[in-house]
Amino acid sequence: MSHSNHPAAGVSPYLVDLTDRVLFGDIWERPQLSKRDRSLVTMAVLMKEFRVDELHSHIRRGLDNGVTREEIGELIVHLAFYGGWPVAANAIKQVKVVYDELDAK
Repeated sequence: MSHSNHPAAGVSPYLVDLTDRVLFGDIWERPQLSKRDRSLVTMAVLMKEFRVDELHSHIRRGLDNGVTREEIGELIVHLAFYGGWPVAANAIKQVKVVYDELDAK
């Protein structure tokens, strides 16, 4: 997956290169965790840290990697107890935005 059209490409092409080569070209390809599991971990971290923009793309990536909507819902329940109720409430809002966009297609 190339991010050459990413807004950062005109500002920090090296960061885009690192993202493509190291993050998605190496880390996401390591066999010790499945892409599905990496998606669950990534979504949990992004939810906890209120990283809305990144979360939206990783919800889509997670669904593409085999995470189900039911599992995302369960992730949010689990996160409510370990990350806080406001984190879960915000995650629900963000997930709903993505689901609404996907369901509108």
